[in-house]
Amino acid sequence: MKNILKSIISVAESSNIDMADGLYEQFAYYMTLNVDDGSLNDNNKICKHISFYLSNGHGDINSTNFIVKLQCSLNMLQGDTGCALWPSGLLLSEFILSQPGTFSNKCCLEVGSGVGLVGVCLAYAGASKVVLTDGDVSTLANMEHNLELNEYITKNKIECKHLLWETASESELQSFQTEIVLGADIVYDPRYVPHLIRVLSILLNHGKSGLYEEKVSIKYENELSHYKEQKDISANALKEAPVAYIATVIRNDSTWNYFLRLAGETNISVQDITGMSKSLNLLPYMPSYDRESVYLFKLSSLCN
Repeated sequence: MKNILKSIISVAESSNIDMADGLYEQFAYYMTLNVDDGSLNDNNKICKHISFYLSNGHGDINSTNFIVKLQCSLNMLQGDTGCALWPSGLLLSEFILSQPGTFSNKCCLEVGSGVGLVGVCLAYAGASKVVLTDGDVSTLANMEHNLELNEYITKNKIECKHLLWETASESELQSFQTEIVLGADIVYDPRYVPHLIRVLSILLNHGKSGLYEEKVSIKYENELSHYKEQKDISANALKEAPVAYIATVIRNDSTWNYFLRLAGETNISVQDITGMSKSLNLLPYMPSYDRESVYLFKLSSLCN
């Protein structure tokens, strides 16, 4: 059944035909049945153990495994899509674990965080702070449960926030002081695209823009003359402008083009880095994960 659904979806997407959400959800349901071992509990959720092979990305027997425990829903046809594992989230997690230096000591925020996998990987990569957001209350509850399952990694690094793109205020978004924004499969419904663009624009433009001059006070001691003096030195304090990394399966060209058009009108640069991201294949044992179908984009503000 999974292969049949995959074939139907592939043909429809290549022909730019709109697909019913139920087909994607049904396919994801069958995909979850092959993601590592798990056990069902009373509320129709499955506990999965996602093992990332970190040593070299080739799945060698001597590889170091980073294991994330996740509770995911098997009832997506009842609307629990936010509690499911999707290929875009897996690829974004691989990217983070393949490039830990990019995220180390950075304040990161994910929009549409779902099960929280990306957040756990950010904490493992050494992010100084991780904010996970979602607009669905039940998804947030499941996400918080997953953070508890991985508490040895997340500790006090991660916080969950209820965030509706439609109503999020500029002051609230700026208060996060985000350095890196992340999102997986968040461009899916044209009705929400304008709200998403507004949120991204605010997050990518918080504070001062780009590389800016900052007054730095440097106090030093002149050992030869045995006296101290204080000088104010105007220096270029290199502060990187915020960026965003979005992983997505482009299921509908018109929706994606709508996103690109609004991004351009808002002075947001969207760069396809799929081929240059240097993401390792850290999930070689997962045949149902079609990483080739996922694109990775880097977003930045042209105003910076």
